[in-house]
Amino acid sequence: MHFSKTYSQLLLTLPPELRENAIQYRQLKKLINQLVQELSSLGLSPIVLQQLLEQQNPASLTAQIEGIRQQCDRVSDSDDSDDHQLHATVVYEFTGTSSHIEPRLRLSVKYPTDATDVASSSSASFPSSRNQYGPGRYLLLIQEVQPSTHDLIIPLQSDTAFFQLLNTALASLAEHLNTVHGGFTSTLQSLAYAISTTARPTSSSAPRSFSAYSMAVSNAATLRPRSGSRNTDLYSWREIFQMYVEGEIFESFGERTQTRMKRFEARMQEKRSKLKLAGSKDALDIFMRMNFFILDLKRFQFANAEATRKILKKHTKRTALPLPSHLLSLWNGPLPAPPPSAELALFPQPSTPLSRLLVQAIGETLLPIVPHVDDYSCLICTSLAFKPIRLGCGHLFCVRCLVKLQKLGKANCPICRAPTVLKADHTNVDYALLNFMADWFPLESRAKLSTNEREAAREEIEELGFSVGCRVM
Repeated sequence: MHFSKTYSQLLLTLPPELRENAIQYRQLKKLINQLVQELSSLGLSPIVLQQLLEQQNPASLTAQIEGIRQQCDRVSDSDDSDDHQLHATVVYEFTGTSSHIEPRLRLSVKYPTDATDVASSSSASFPSSRNQYGPGRYLLLIQEVQPSTHDLIIPLQSDTAFFQLLNTALASLAEHLNTVHGGFTSTLQSLAYAISTTARPTSSSAPRSFSAYSMAVSNAATLRPRSGSRNTDLYSWREIFQMYVEGEIFESFGERTQTRMKRFEARMQEKRSKLKLAGSKDALDIFMRMNFFILDLKRFQFANAEATRKILKKHTKRTALPLPSHLLSLWNGPLPAPPPSAELALFPQPSTPLSRLLVQAIGETLLPIVPHVDDYSCLICTSLAFKPIRLGCGHLFCVRCLVKLQKLGKANCPICRAPTVLKADHTNVDYALLNFMADWFPLESRAKLSTNEREAAREEIEELGFSVGCRVM
């Protein structure tokens, strides 16, 4: 299937606001066809033009240029340039400003230094002015760059229209994507507020239910987390975000991304029925719509980049006009070298795709709302470091793991080997982090507390010389 048809079918699956700002691929193809006809009318078919551009200073090149000049009916009958050895070059160049770009061909003829009569004859035949030779014909301009050099400049009208259309489309697309970015960021902030309201910690879900742990307590073992209220979707949102991270939806492209998104959507449908608060369900619906929009945006940006790359290559293939290398590589990598300002204005320098920026915004704005248990686990037992002990070296462990190290006489920190383990006591309890864990991880805190109490009881029994377990005599 041709890319033009595939591209059109893909656009039909995208939202109207994206589809309306897509690259006009078919219109650009028509302008390329018009450019080919325009060049052929001057005898510059792709084969001939390629030979002219590849060959520098051969005699055949001069003959080709003289033929073009004769076709334009501007050659004087008295021109005797065939009696002299001439050197000619052909250059495809861009001129104009950033808002108005004019591609053109410059055909330069260099006369011998002693052929002043030829130069004067050619100057008479090719006046230094712009002229319109009939309706739809080319504007020809002859400039005397040096006393022995004359330039024949051919403005390319269809090529100018081609780059103007492409430049306008890309500029409009960039402006639209900036608008999309702003709207997405605003919606994301509102969603973050909604989720933070429904996923608040259990200790703050009921008025005046929060009770800070006191640093005056000498025995940290007596501290117990509150049961709190159940009027929160904290754990549901933690599971949702965990599934979202593990799904790696946007870490690939094509069918794999769509498959992952559908799988995640199916899991969210099951999760939605378990949400307790109406605000959580509405927030989840918005969260899903935002991710589907990112998926559409990713497909849209890839399709437009591919359309731009293919239309530029088609331009080169059909017309034999060699585009600057940075124009072809712009959508596949960084610029190889700083191009002239007029050429750089054709396409803005590539940056991070907007779809990736939006995914990063979700990771930076939404995911940190609900703390993850792995970020607060003990490095020894790998479970929640409830009743955390912060050593003098700054490293953190749960109280049971620290007690075990002290009983074994391990004086050095397991991470940095600093002699801080035996020096730790109840003053090393990190009460701020203890409060935080009790608020955000109440289930894990109670589970860790129960585990610690069972281990402590078993150790006491073993120290008394009794075996653990029940024996029937």
